[in-house]
Amino acid sequence: MKKLSETPGKEEMKTLSQCMESLHKYGFESDFRVEDDRLRSEDGDKSYEPNEVSIVNFYRFEGESDPADSSILYAIEASDGVKGTLSDAYGTYSSTSVSDFIRKVEDNARKHQPSNAENSEQGTI
Repeated sequence: MKKLSETPGKEEMKTLSQCMESLHKYGFESDFRVEDDRLRSEDGDKSYEPNEVSIVNFYRFEGESDPADSSILYAIEASDGVKGTLSDAYGTYSSTSVSDFIRKVEDNARKHQPSNAENSEQGTI
């Protein structure tokens, strides 16, 4: 994940629409969707593999009248600098294609994080 300071704080977000509007101000202007195992911009100009994007932040929302009416919004940045959002239902009603794509992005991010052994001090006895 990228730095959380690149996005608005979660306490500022009460609704999905407020969050999308605030993220837009931070430069997350593209609307993404997952299609054929790729992240695609809604205008269709660009598409990305899971290893070409990172999740900068995410926001969960619960429906006031129905807990099953939950959603999640991902703030995503692509390797070419394009920033946008991807939304999905949360829980039982989530899209399998979105969940699978996000899992691959997260797995890729974990593979590229330095291990604890690499971060520890060398030469201590």
